[in-house]
Amino acid sequence: MFEGLRRARRDRGDLFDRIGRFLDAQGLPPDPANYALAHAALSDPDGPLAAAVANLTDGGVRLSRRELEELGGVVGPAPRAPAAPPRAADDGATREAAALVARTQAQVDGFATLIDAIRVETSGFGRDLAESTAAIAAPGERTRSDIARIASAMVARVRDAEQRLATATRETAGLREKLAEARDTARRDALTGLPNRLAFDEAFAACGAADRHALAILDIDHFKGLNDRHGHAVGDRVLRALAQTLAAECDGHLVVRYGGEEFAVLVTGLDLDAAAALIDRARAAVSSRRLRNRDTDTPVGQISFSAGVTLMRPGETKADLFERADRLLYQAKADGRDRVLAG
Repeated sequence: MFEGLRRARRDRGDLFDRIGRFLDAQGLPPDPANYALAHAALSDPDGPLAAAVANLTDGGVRLSRRELEELGGVVGPAPRAPAAPPRAADDGATREAAALVARTQAQVDGFATLIDAIRVETSGFGRDLAESTAAIAAPGERTRSDIARIASAMVARVRDAEQRLATATRETAGLREKLAEARDTARRDALTGLPNRLAFDEAFAACGAADRHALAILDIDHFKGLNDRHGHAVGDRVLRALAQTLAAECDGHLVVRYGGEEFAVLVTGLDLDAAAALIDRARAAVSSRRLRNRDTDTPVGQISFSAGVTLMRPGETKADLFERADRLLYQAKADGRDRVLAG
């Protein structure tokens, strides 16, 4: 029986490893719909869903959004709501977070198997203990060795149960740490250390109707040209420097790297003029910095960003809010860049 349980744990762990690799290869976040799709396809490799996925991804092709929605309809969860306007994402960080969450889920499943094993092995413990106690107290002659043998068996069962519960306790503590790590990793940008788009989405969803919120969308000016001239290592350093400055200047508000060279700030408790002034101070602080290429010791030049700032309106969706902020951002770029436009 124990070997069967161990084998079941290995098989289930292998399945969740394969689910993690599938999500990683497809560049999919480990949300419930994607996880359910991967589980349904990989747990039944000979089934029609697995065949459909294999056909669509033949040659390393990634599933499209339409294909995911169609396949998701087969599995069961309702289609996801349309996302905000498409933006460049840090695919490496997303894949790393997805893989970590998938590995943690596999460990959770292994822990569940361990608890099942403890339950099975101890299900008759109370009955056995009662029978052993009755045997000791039964009338008739009992030798000292008989009593010692029954008592020893009872003690052994108690100690075995204690050891297994201690193991389960350690597993629980480890899982809590892993889940906390997975949660933080999934919500943090690997390059800059700022919160990422997922963290922003969660914060936006939690915004209270009575609170005042403003959204600022920031985009580094001429970032592609900077990368072309100095290389991606310098580009990464610029992103980190901008992230540090934004976090310092906008302390108390949520600053995220939303994707690529784009950042977002969720400003809380300020009216539109005050929010725009906050972002403009950050813009001035960034523009005042002068960076150099460490490899060549040549100046990188002035770094600046353009931004659009707008207030959240009652009942407004995130897509509507981003669309308005984006329009202001692109108008700021059209007006000459290195400026903040509010509206």
